[in-house]
Amino acid sequence: MAAELVGGALLSAFLQVSFDKLASPQFLDFFRGRKLDEKLLGNLNIMLHSINALAHDAEQKQFTDPHVKAWLFSVKEAVFHAEDLLAEIDYELTRSQVEAQSEPQTFTYKVSNFFNSTFNTFNKKIESEMKELLEKLEYLAKQKGALGLREGTYSGDRSGSKVSQKLPSSSLLVESVIYGRDADKQMICNWLTSETDNNNHPSILSIVGMGGLGKTTLAQHVYNDTEIEKAKFDIRAWVCVSDRFDILTVTKTILEAITKSKDDSGDLEIVHGRLKEKVSGKKFLLVLDDVWSERRQEWEAVRTPLSYGAPGSRILVTTRVEKVASSMRPKVHHLKQLEEDECWKVFEEQALKDDDLQLNDEKKEIGRRIVEKCKGLPLALKTIGSLLRTKSSISDWKNVLESDIWDLPKEVEIIPALLLSYQNLPSHLKRCFAYCALFPKNYEFEKENLILMWMAEGFLHYSPQNNNLEEIGEQYFDDLLTRSFFLRSTIKMHFSMHDLVNDLAKYVCADFCFRLKFDKGNCIPKTTRHFLFAFDDLRYFDGYGSLIDAKRLRSFVPITNDFVHGVFPCQIKILIRELFSKWKFLRVLSLNGNYDFQEVPDSVGDLKHLHSLDLSRTMIRKLPDSVGLLYNLLILKLNGCSFLKELPSNLHKLTNLRCLEFEDTGVTKMPMHFGELKNLHVLNMFCVGRNSDFSTKQLGGINLHGRLSINELQNIVNPLHALEANLKNKQLVKLKLIWNWNHIPDDPRKDKKVLENLQPSNQLEHLSIRSYCGTQFPSWVFDNSLSNLVSLELEDCKYCICLPSLGLLSSLRTLKIRGFDGIVSIGAEFYGSSSSSFKSLEILKFYNMKEWEEWKCKTTSFPRLQHLVIVRCSKLKGLSQQLLHLKELIIESCPNLIIREPNEDTSTIELLRTRSCPRVNIPMTHYDFIEEMTIDDACDSLTIFQLNFFPMLRLLVLIECQNLQRISQEHPHNHLKKMSIRGCPQFESFPSEGLSAAFPSLTELEITWCRKVEKFPDAGLPSNVKHMTLSSLKLITSLREILDVNTCLQSLCIEYLDVESFPDEVLLPPSLTSLRIYHCSNLKRLDYKLLHNLSSLTLFDCRNLQCLPEEGLPKSISSLHIMCCPLLEQRCQKPEGKDWRKIAHIQNLRV
Repeated sequence: MAAELVGGALLSAFLQVSFDKLASPQFLDFFRGRKLDEKLLGNLNIMLHSINALAHDAEQKQFTDPHVKAWLFSVKEAVFHAEDLLAEIDYELTRSQVEAQSEPQTFTYKVSNFFNSTFNTFNKKIESEMKELLEKLEYLAKQKGALGLREGTYSGDRSGSKVSQKLPSSSLLVESVIYGRDADKQMICNWLTSETDNNNHPSILSIVGMGGLGKTTLAQHVYNDTEIEKAKFDIRAWVCVSDRFDILTVTKTILEAITKSKDDSGDLEIVHGRLKEKVSGKKFLLVLDDVWSERRQEWEAVRTPLSYGAPGSRILVTTRVEKVASSMRPKVHHLKQLEEDECWKVFEEQALKDDDLQLNDEKKEIGRRIVEKCKGLPLALKTIGSLLRTKSSISDWKNVLESDIWDLPKEVEIIPALLLSYQNLPSHLKRCFAYCALFPKNYEFEKENLILMWMAEGFLHYSPQNNNLEEIGEQYFDDLLTRSFFLRSTIKMHFSMHDLVNDLAKYVCADFCFRLKFDKGNCIPKTTRHFLFAFDDLRYFDGYGSLIDAKRLRSFVPITNDFVHGVFPCQIKILIRELFSKWKFLRVLSLNGNYDFQEVPDSVGDLKHLHSLDLSRTMIRKLPDSVGLLYNLLILKLNGCSFLKELPSNLHKLTNLRCLEFEDTGVTKMPMHFGELKNLHVLNMFCVGRNSDFSTKQLGGINLHGRLSINELQNIVNPLHALEANLKNKQLVKLKLIWNWNHIPDDPRKDKKVLENLQPSNQLEHLSIRSYCGTQFPSWVFDNSLSNLVSLELEDCKYCICLPSLGLLSSLRTLKIRGFDGIVSIGAEFYGSSSSSFKSLEILKFYNMKEWEEWKCKTTSFPRLQHLVIVRCSKLKGLSQQLLHLKELIIESCPNLIIREPNEDTSTIELLRTRSCPRVNIPMTHYDFIEEMTIDDACDSLTIFQLNFFPMLRLLVLIECQNLQRISQEHPHNHLKKMSIRGCPQFESFPSEGLSAAFPSLTELEITWCRKVEKFPDAGLPSNVKHMTLSSLKLITSLREILDVNTCLQSLCIEYLDVESFPDEVLLPPSLTSLRIYHCSNLKRLDYKLLHNLSSLTLFDCRNLQCLPEEGLPKSISSLHIMCCPLLEQRCQKPEGKDWRKIAHIQNLRV
């Protein structure tokens, strides 16, 4: 049964690489040339085949027999040794070929000379290691009897011989529908939106249930439900906690989810203070997904700053553990297994092929019995359904039903359905999936990066049908995605794994992966092959010795791409030097984002097994010549190395290189012989040299895919040289064509001919042309030759006198035009002869069009336009009314632009922003959907802003509206939450019925630099106002009087007051917890009574502020920030500052 069921042993995929090498004539020639014992090769081949025959049975039995599991681990170790040994021989073969080609000698003479040289040390090493390996394999093979292992007759997939069969695509890749959870969802939504509250807010609800029940999916559907979006939560945040419950880490993660920015503090008190400040007085919804910690004191520590949220705040928790829920003292909702009918819906949705309307009776019967074994778990049903979708025969379905894996022992904490799906994977997919054990739970990985990592590890192999490794990797990835091993993220081309699938990957990968801080302990096993870490975590890592002892490490990969600032401890720098000298078997080495790394040592050339080197965003200034010895290198990434000025001159020796990236560097020319890199498929930048004929010929000879940026195009003197770049025959998806920005053309016709000869293939989807110096564009840009083009950017084409007929581009969705200094009018030429121009365009942006005056809009154009942006077009005079039928309109720095009253309906606009456009007049008509509006130094004719025309408005910002006098509102406006009025010199009044009646939902109010506003309306402020910014002393003084005793006001910002101290009559409301004082240049002192009850105080740009109150600061203040206050900062220095004693007790302190 085992041999029938297994899709291909994981071990077989590794062994196939060795089999292919051992069968290579070059290996036999190598042994003969070195006078090595040829029998060793034959014996190794036989022994590896013997082991492979046992692998299928062993991989089935490992889950029930610990002795077999231990044996299989030893076998994998031996196979890895074999792989390393054969890779070393392979390196020597490649080196001999490269050196032969770089010398004037003929290849044959050079190889003969190489083979006949005396390499006794290397020869002895190879023979000794091979004999030792054979002894180990023989010993392991002899144990098959004692372990009861049977040789399999399996003749399944050869991982290197064929690309996996393309699986049918599924429409259920993103779970837009969940089955059997309607009642659960409604109950949780009702709880979240209910008005009732307990005394100990925030209220907490825990969804409790075993893994795979769909707790996270249910929470996601609730979180994104329209009912919740309509609820008045000031803050909504989602935090995945997982099984690493560290108080500081969880609190920081919550803070970062709320602020959408990284927090670099390592002090719990500081983080607590910041979180408290962010949630104070605000109604929030926080989801804590996948919580494991049962310790009540840990939860209480996290909960403390959250308790300052406003009434109605909610925390939704998902957990597998009942004790976790009880430690939080929440309301508990137990999620049950799906009912039988719902189980069948989930299973059938996955198991049905696209061309099947329903399963036949026999498959239905087997399927229902399989569904019973899934025990109501959606994850198990989905995964096993995806598996059976690939099985067409009844016998295959029966084999799944009758598998022993359904009866796994209890100590194997893996869902049987997941394990069955894994076991049925072809061996090449097993290996790719097992490598994903390197990723921690809830980690989102990029598809392209993972495929490159698989390539670097040697998991992707050519086939007779396809020799494109990138395409093969994409097929492998899509197969795993379709089989539900990967989940799509909301971020494009990002993916993750379900926690239980991650557990499965970790289980099958045993001790070969170690994830710092995610796996237990700091002592790294010597058997570790793949090491994942965050640079910040290395600062506190004390297991350097054990890491260096893992001498056969293959992957050294950072988890984050963020820059790591600051100086590393000395041991980290030593560790990184050790990387290049001691870890000889590295395949993947990444130092991406290591800000402290400045010099690549010469010993990098010793990493003969290295396939991927990523030094992006480091401070390196050059690469040593020894990089040219990395003959096996496939991937070299140098993006963002701003100090790097040139690539190594011997780069052409890296004949196996497939991916080279060096965007955002100082490199301006390609090295000599670059065109010899015939295997290069991915190149994100190419610099045309002064000798353009030679330079473009080099580019033309490389078969590139994906994306490419060609820079320094002004160096092409003869347009025929551009033809030699051969772009039309390159399978590019994204292309940038860039001339030097300060280039002055001697003949614009030549530039047009150059661009004409750079025509790409019609596969192109994204095109950017920058600093082009021609007066017109060649026809391929606009005649729909690029029928798949979805995005086009034309920037700084200063000499162009008319825009091309871009309206003919049938697939174009985004168009950005910037810096066309020669364009005065846009008219018929822009739209072309088509009856419907720009029929797919959704986003249109114009920037820096200095001379543009007129825009004639064709009636049938832009049927799908949603977003229009016009910025710094100083002479543009008008817009067609049809261009106002949008969702988003942004106009900035267009001083002559006039928008008149529209005849057409403009109610679809959701966001309107205008800045520095004094002649723009916002037509006062109904806008039923607009939610955000900003008018900044615009609309000089606006005197009364009539809010009743904007019933759905949530944010209103009015800045420097010179003639604005008042805001009118006939009825209560229930949606407006934030209102800011700044620098409006004529503004003097709000609606006569008062702010409280007019804007009952208002939570934030700013009134600054409006000199005619001297008091608030008598009716007072809305009771929901929590945050205010004021610059008038009279308004600040009146606050205490006009605020209701039950006010929610928590935060006040005072700006630009011209006072030396606050008068005695300034008494702040007792509800206030946060005070910020900005740009008060004459302020000299603070009074203690002003600060009473505060928990947070920020002082910024108060340059004459001399000292803190004599009494010190109230004990209630836990957060103090002092910036750009030089006199005060001097007094607050630790420990000698005169005011230090007044602030030493404060937890969150920044001076």
